[in-house]
Amino acid sequence: MKKYAEVYDYFKKLIENGALKTGDRLPSIRNACNILSVSKTTVQNAYFDLLADGYIISVNKSGYYVTEQKSVSDFKSEKKEKEIQILYDLKSGDADEESFDIKLWQRYIKSALRSQGRLLSYSEVQGEADLRQALSDYIREKRNVTASPDRIIVGAGVQWLLSVLCSLVKDRKTVSFPDKSFVQGMSLFEDYGYDVHTRYKDADIIYVSPSHMTAYGDVMPMKRRLELINYSEKTGSIIIEDDFDSDFLYQSKPTPSLYALSGNDNVVYMGSFSNVLIPGIRISFMVLTQELAKRFEASKHKFAQTASKTEQIALCQYIRDGHISSQTRKVRRHYTSKARLLFDNIKKELPDAAVTLGDNGLRVLINADFSGDISDFEKNKISVSIIKFEDGKITLSLTPSAIKECDIPKAVAVLKSILN
Repeated sequence: MKKYAEVYDYFKKLIENGALKTGDRLPSIRNACNILSVSKTTVQNAYFDLLADGYIISVNKSGYYVTEQKSVSDFKSEKKEKEIQILYDLKSGDADEESFDIKLWQRYIKSALRSQGRLLSYSEVQGEADLRQALSDYIREKRNVTASPDRIIVGAGVQWLLSVLCSLVKDRKTVSFPDKSFVQGMSLFEDYGYDVHTRYKDADIIYVSPSHMTAYGDVMPMKRRLELINYSEKTGSIIIEDDFDSDFLYQSKPTPSLYALSGNDNVVYMGSFSNVLIPGIRISFMVLTQELAKRFEASKHKFAQTASKTEQIALCQYIRDGHISSQTRKVRRHYTSKARLLFDNIKKELPDAAVTLGDNGLRVLINADFSGDISDFEKNKISVSIIKFEDGKITLSLTPSAIKECDIPKAVAVLKSILN
């Protein structure tokens, strides 16, 4: 169990057994860190989950307080009701039905299930050999990332891959992230004892996502990429390049990966198919450096593969038959078209707001006057990412991938009524 989950359970039990009563103040984050001997991020994540599940509330400049308690089933019922109430999802980044041919994927899954001999055994720790070969060919053609299959590790999601990486780089002590938005990644490194910060200077490991630098969908310019590579070569730091959203460069010209630009063996490349296919297909991969690949080979008996063997077999053939390339083109056109439609509608209906389209073409950013309450969005059955809200100004990041095109004008009408 992750440390933040242990902290969550600790306070949850105190609340449910009455040791902490309605109105009682929880320890400050700093005090909780000292009491429980855990990191600040671990406590923050636990408190965020307690907030989300209705056990506590946050009072500005005061702290966290226990709410009026109900049964766990009541909380689940209320949570389910809230989920049902959201009519316009501009936050989650989930896929819509039109983005992916699920029937085609089902045919590949059925074909994989006929591989009875392979399915009788556990998956290879590193990932199925034929899938790693297909991935090697795919990333060489797509991103000029040249790596043999023995340097590729497959897993169910980026977090598991990062945990593998942490175990291979124990000689490193500090890691930097571009900002604090990747809470799960930062918490994972903290749990492994790393000093985590948002300055890449003096960091042993530098985590970046060049095609998705911020919540705004900013793309790292070429000059900044070269500066980062030069810095890592001089200092010997490792760059973790999460190539998330590289398939969706709308306003920017496609730029080479850090891995391709670097002539030094100091970049770990990571990729995923959740945004090109659908989030439910949890297959990610990581390309290790030569040195780290040797370390993994020597210690891979410590790990177990987390990605479905059936899905690995299906994805391998899906890639080999050329569907991944056509799917990428399809989903790029589909989602950038929806974001553009959202952008145009907002510009028309909210002429006084500052509206921009993110570099990757998937997100719309709004900066507008706002004198209401942030709960107004949920009350009006719309979900948004609130980047900033202060001094009567609010900044929103909107991702329309999950809603239907026909619902975009309706969603904008709701936004207009809230912001006005």
